[in-house]
Amino acid sequence: MKVLFLALLLSVLSVSAFSQKAKKTLVAIKTETPPKMDGVLDDAAWQNVPIATDFVELQPNAGTHEKPEERTEVKIIYDNNAIYVGARMYETSSDKMAKEIATRDNVGNADFLGIIFDTYQDGINGTGFFVTSANSQFDAKYTPPDANGNTEDPNWNSVWTSKVHIGETGWSVEMRIPYSALRFAKKDVQTWGMNLIRKRQRIQQQLFWNEIDPKANGFINQEGILTGLEKLNPPVRLAFYPYFSTYVNHYPYNTAGVPNTKASVNGGMDVKYGINDAFTLDLTLIPDFGQVQSDNKVLNLTPFEVKYNENRAFFTEGTELFNKGNLFYSRRVGGQPINYYNIDLKAGEEVINNPTETKLLNAIKLSGRTSKGLGIGLFNAITNTAYATIEDSLGNRRMVKTSPLTNYNILVFDQNLKNNSAITLINTNVNRFGEDYSADVGGFVYNLNNKKNTYKLRGFAMMSNLYGKNMKTKTGYSYEVIGGKSSGNFTWDIGQDMVDSHYDVNDLGFYNNNNYLEHNLNMQYTNYKPKHLFTQYGIWTNNYYSRRVNASNYQNFNQNFGTFGTFKNLWQANINGHYRFEGNDFYEARDGERYRSPRNFMLNWNLSTNRSKMVSGGFWYSDTWVWNGKGGHGNDLEMFLNLRLSNKFSINEDVTISPRINYLGFSTNDDANHPVFALRNVHTVENIFSLKYTFSAIMGLNLRLRHYWSKVNNKEFFSLGKDGYVAPLTSNNFDHSDRNVNIWNVDMVYVWQFTPGSELSLAWKNSAVNTDLPANDGYLNNLHNTFNLPQNNNFSLKVLYYIDFQALRKHNTKG
Repeated sequence: MKVLFLALLLSVLSVSAFSQKAKKTLVAIKTETPPKMDGVLDDAAWQNVPIATDFVELQPNAGTHEKPEERTEVKIIYDNNAIYVGARMYETSSDKMAKEIATRDNVGNADFLGIIFDTYQDGINGTGFFVTSANSQFDAKYTPPDANGNTEDPNWNSVWTSKVHIGETGWSVEMRIPYSALRFAKKDVQTWGMNLIRKRQRIQQQLFWNEIDPKANGFINQEGILTGLEKLNPPVRLAFYPYFSTYVNHYPYNTAGVPNTKASVNGGMDVKYGINDAFTLDLTLIPDFGQVQSDNKVLNLTPFEVKYNENRAFFTEGTELFNKGNLFYSRRVGGQPINYYNIDLKAGEEVINNPTETKLLNAIKLSGRTSKGLGIGLFNAITNTAYATIEDSLGNRRMVKTSPLTNYNILVFDQNLKNNSAITLINTNVNRFGEDYSADVGGFVYNLNNKKNTYKLRGFAMMSNLYGKNMKTKTGYSYEVIGGKSSGNFTWDIGQDMVDSHYDVNDLGFYNNNNYLEHNLNMQYTNYKPKHLFTQYGIWTNNYYSRRVNASNYQNFNQNFGTFGTFKNLWQANINGHYRFEGNDFYEARDGERYRSPRNFMLNWNLSTNRSKMVSGGFWYSDTWVWNGKGGHGNDLEMFLNLRLSNKFSINEDVTISPRINYLGFSTNDDANHPVFALRNVHTVENIFSLKYTFSAIMGLNLRLRHYWSKVNNKEFFSLGKDGYVAPLTSNNFDHSDRNVNIWNVDMVYVWQFTPGSELSLAWKNSAVNTDLPANDGYLNNLHNTFNLPQNNNFSLKVLYYIDFQALRKHNTKG
C-alpha cells in the first residue's frame, strides 16, 4: 500500500505535456445610466462596449468555431448596483430557434444564453445565470464534483431580472444581475473568471466563449477573464421571505370521534442576511414543506434502507460545503423518530398514532468564502420532541416519547489550494441532550491536482463517535484514497476504501453497511472527435473487490465493462456488462450469518432519441442470469416517451417493468428466529405520467401521477446452513404469505411568480397505499382495485413574498 501511495503522489506532482490555450479577456464598461430592460440593446449604454464573440463548440463537435452568420455577441456593463449582460444570438432563420416556455429553473426545449462568474478566480467555484429564448430563468452554483460526480447545484436561487426580444435574424436578451446575487471580495479593482455559454437546442449545439477542452479535468478552471470592474460596493444583503399557508386534508376514516376532514393555517419566514461581502446567513423559522413532491416509495426486499431524494428547498439550496465528505443526508433532519419502532406495549394496548416524521422548529446555514479561498460553513437545525399515542382496551390513552428534542450541527472549513486543489475539515454532530445517545463524525477531505491538472489524488479520513450516559463510547474509522489520470482521452484511477465495523454516520449521514475494505480500478477511453456515425464514443471498464475488515472474509468481486456513443443524428446509445463472482453476503440473512451469493451476469443496453424533437423517447433494457441452481433470471425494461404538443404543453410517460423469476432471498424468520429464505417470483411495475402546461415564464401547472405495484409469490422455502448455502425446508412454522403492494400518488401544483422572488402556489396531493390485495391479481386488476381504495386528499395554498431590504430602504427614503 505504501508503494502504491508513493507512486500516485509522484504522478500528481509530475509535470505533464498537457496545456490549455490562452484565456480570452473581456473588458466590462461602467455606465452612469443603466439600460432599459427590454431585450432590444438599443440603449446608449451599450454603445462602444467591447464584444465577446467567436464562440467555440463543446458539443457535438468539440473545437469547432461558430459560423459568422450564426454568431454570438455579448457585452457587459455595470453601475453601482448591478452587472448588466446584453447578448445577440444570430440565426439565419427564425425557424431554427427553439422557444418552449418553462417556469423558473426549468430550461425546457429552448435555446439559452448563460454567464458563469468565478468572482474569486479560484477556478473551482462559480455562479451561473441563464435565460432562454422564452425568457425563462435558470441559475445555479458550481463546485468541485460531489460523491456522485455532480458539479452543478441547480437548487441555488437568487433574485435577478431579464428580458428577451425575438427577431427574424435571431434573438437578444438583457440581464440585470444585482450585486446582492453575487459574492466577491471588497477590492478597488476586480478581476473575475467568466465564461459564456450558448445552447441551440434544435441541433443540440453547445458553445462557449472561452473554449472548453472535454479532455481536460475541470470546468470553472477553463473560464476566460473579465476585467474593468472597479470600485464595486457590495450592498447590504438582507432579504425576508415571509409565508402564509393553509391546508385542508380529507381521509374517509368514517370512525366515530375521528374527523374525516382537518384544516390548518401556518405561517413562518425565511431570512437571508449577508453578514459581510463573503458570508451569508440563511434562516428558516417554522418552515412549511407540505407542497414538496411525494417520495417514490417502493417495496424494499433488501436488508438496506432506501435512500430518498431531498425535495425541501432549504436543504437543497446552497449546501455544497455541507456535502463535503458525503456525511450529510438532509432527510435525517425532520425524519423518522429514533425510537419509532421501539415502543413497549402492555397487554391489550395498541398504537393509535405514531408520527413518521419529527417537526423541524428552525434551521440556519452560514456559508461563504474569503478572498484567501477559505470556505466556512455552519449548519444548525432543531427538531421537536415526538410522541406516540397508545390506547388500551378500556379506551385509556398514554403518550410515549419516540424522539427527544434534537440538535443537528455541521461545521466545515474548506481551503482552496493551487492547481484547483482543496482540503476540507468537516464535523457533524447530533445532540439529543442525554435523553438518548448522541453522535459525532469528523475528519478531513482532500482533492489534489498536479500543475497541469492532469493527475489527481483525492480521498478522506473520518472518525465517528456514538456516546451517551448509559453506553460506552463507540468509535469507528474510515478512509478513502483514489489517484489517477484525470485528463486526456484515456483516464484511469485506482482506489481503496476502508470502513471498520464501528464506523457509523447514519444519525446525520447515510450508508448501508460498514466493515469493508474495497479496491477499485477504473479505466475509460473517450474520443471527442466526430468519426463515422458518431460525434463521440468511448469504452470503459471497472474492477471491484471487497473484503470484510473485522473477521476478515472475502465478500465479492465484480467485473464491469461497457461502451457508449452519441450518433450524428444526436441519438445516444450504451451497452454495458456486469459479471459478479460467487461471494459471501453477510447482510441478506439479517442476522450476520453468511449467505453464499450466487454468481450472476447482467447485460444491458439503452437507446434514446434526440430530445429536441417534438416526439422523443427511448428505452433501457437489461437481462440478468443468476446461477443459483434454480434458473434465476431477471429483466428490466424502461420505456419513456416525451410529447411536446406546443411551446406551452407537453406530456411525458415513463414505464418500468421488472420481473424476477426464481430469485432466492431472505423471506422471514421461523419460530426459533432462524432466517428463512424463499425461491420467489417478483413482478414490479412503475408507471409515471406527467403533464406540464406553462402559461408564461412566471406561471405554470404541473401534474404528476405515479402508480407503483410489486407482487411477491413465494414458491419454495429454505434454511440457511453454516456453509452459507441453502437447503429445502419441509416445515411451515413461519409466516410464508405472499405480498402485494400498491402505491398511488398524485401531485398537482400551480405556481405563479407574481413578482421576482415572490410566488403563489396551489397544490393538490392524492395518495393511497394498500398491501392487502390478492397476491394472484395481475397489474390491471391491481390498478382498478387501487382506485377503489380510500384516498387521502390534501389541498393547500401557499403565498411566499420576497422583501428586499435595499429596495425597501430606498422606497422609504423617497417617501
